[in-house]
Amino acid sequence: MEKEKIRFNPEIDKGLTDEQVSQRFAQGYYNKASDFETKSVWRILQDNVCTLFNAMNALLALCVCLVGSYKNALFMVIITINALIGTVQEIRARNTIKKLSIVNSQKVDAVRNGKIESIDINNIVLDDIFYLSQGQQIPTDCILLEGECEVNESLLTGESDAVFKKKGDTLISGSFMVSGKCTVRAEKVGEDNYASNIFNGAKYVKKVDSQIMKSLNFIIKNMVMLIIPVGLLLFGRQYMATNFSDIQKAVVGAVAALIGMIPEGLILLTSTVLAVGVIRLSQRKVLVQEMFCIETLARVDVLCLDKTGTITEGCMEVRSVMAVENESYEKLEKALNAISKFSKDSNPTINAIKQRYTGMTDYKAESFVAFSSEKKWSGISFGKDGTYVMGAEEFIFGGKNESIQKLTNNISKGYRVISLAYSESGFNGRELPDNLKPLGVVVLRDKIRAEAKDTLKYFDEQGVQLKVISGDNVETVSAVAKNAGLKNYEKTVDATTLKTEDDIYDAVEKYSVFGRVTPKQKLQMVKALQKHEHTVAMTGDGVNDVLARFTACTS
Repeated sequence: MEKEKIRFNPEIDKGLTDEQVSQRFAQGYYNKASDFETKSVWRILQDNVCTLFNAMNALLALCVCLVGSYKNALFMVIITINALIGTVQEIRARNTIKKLSIVNSQKVDAVRNGKIESIDINNIVLDDIFYLSQGQQIPTDCILLEGECEVNESLLTGESDAVFKKKGDTLISGSFMVSGKCTVRAEKVGEDNYASNIFNGAKYVKKVDSQIMKSLNFIIKNMVMLIIPVGLLLFGRQYMATNFSDIQKAVVGAVAALIGMIPEGLILLTSTVLAVGVIRLSQRKVLVQEMFCIETLARVDVLCLDKTGTITEGCMEVRSVMAVENESYEKLEKALNAISKFSKDSNPTINAIKQRYTGMTDYKAESFVAFSSEKKWSGISFGKDGTYVMGAEEFIFGGKNESIQKLTNNISKGYRVISLAYSESGFNGRELPDNLKPLGVVVLRDKIRAEAKDTLKYFDEQGVQLKVISGDNVETVSAVAKNAGLKNYEKTVDATTLKTEDDIYDAVEKYSVFGRVTPKQKLQMVKALQKHEHTVAMTGDGVNDVLARFTACTS
């Protein structure tokens, strides 16, 4: 039974003492990084050297060496090369994987002994008080004590929208600070973190499912059953032919005949072809952990794709800008240039606007109200040039502005629509200014990767079924799938309606686009597809994809 943790409750401005920090390290309650469970070098050597094929050849080589015919043991060069090819590739892959980490290496400002210290994230201990600000990755599960912020949890949940956090809320390790500043207390550390719990579920050395390997092993196993009696018969015949006077000639003759029966060339050719495949993939920045994974990849008939960061670039782009009646397009663009220059937000919406507009303006900003998920708008006051507010129409105008609604009536679902409004008044605290008038709307969408359409088209031509599985809203996912050129993008389902494993089993064959999918459901979907006798591959860049990737035949 796990020993109950004794919790500290340090004051925000004092933090933990050196004695308390030392106690936490002694207890093991610090933010130690999780390691990938990879094969050890000894295990790799064992798998590539200690094989039935190598043992059979080594036995024959030993026989010819014992009778002094060393030159006839040169066939072991082929065996050695074959073992080296697999060993070198796996060690190289192992060393690359060891460098990977879910949470980027960084430092945070922690409060200890009443002073602010810059510490490595791996030195954060349970109940540590530290600060987080815009742009930082959250290093450990923590409780927000002071301040407010917006957090991008897409790496963990697959949902691209930022999440507003206030006092008392939990910040999850692996997510990113989009805006705001806050003071937090470490609630969980090391392997107790949310990201680590998902990650640890996939920490095992996976057995390769290779038909080629199975076929070769089948041939070799059957040959072992034959080679001993056949070898004895051949040796007896050769020895009798020399009138029982030349044992060396008999052994060499028998071994030569047996070597001809063993498909050494086939084994070497298979390893060489797979090694060439590994090299070609590495030139495209693909890491192959085991050579036979290439063959498994070739047999894939269903590919599951994540949306954010896989089909899309993980950011938004401005699709169009429309002005309301009686307002000029030039005025709207002038406002967007001013917002681009002076906005301090760093969310996907404002980043897309900054990407589109250069920020060339003669306006001077006097006050700024940052965007938050709670109020759904942001604004900048430019003094005599007025105040501009940008956000969701229902939060700015209460969902009752006919001019805005007329612009947005024909906009397809899956797009994000941001309204822009103007007022001659300034901000009264952080409330909306008086007498807001609509200027127009900015229509945004997820930015599709440049190569996405060609990639999806290629897989379709190869007869591979494509399934888009995302934590985002199903209509958003479907719109992205349509823009990326996915066939059957209209066959969608909200995963929150899939209550049982039987529901998932039926849905994976029927639908192509899945929204609001949890990490557990992604895993269940891969298993369901495998039960339908599909060879499944899964690709995705988030922690929420880890379990599904490791269950699929390849990642």
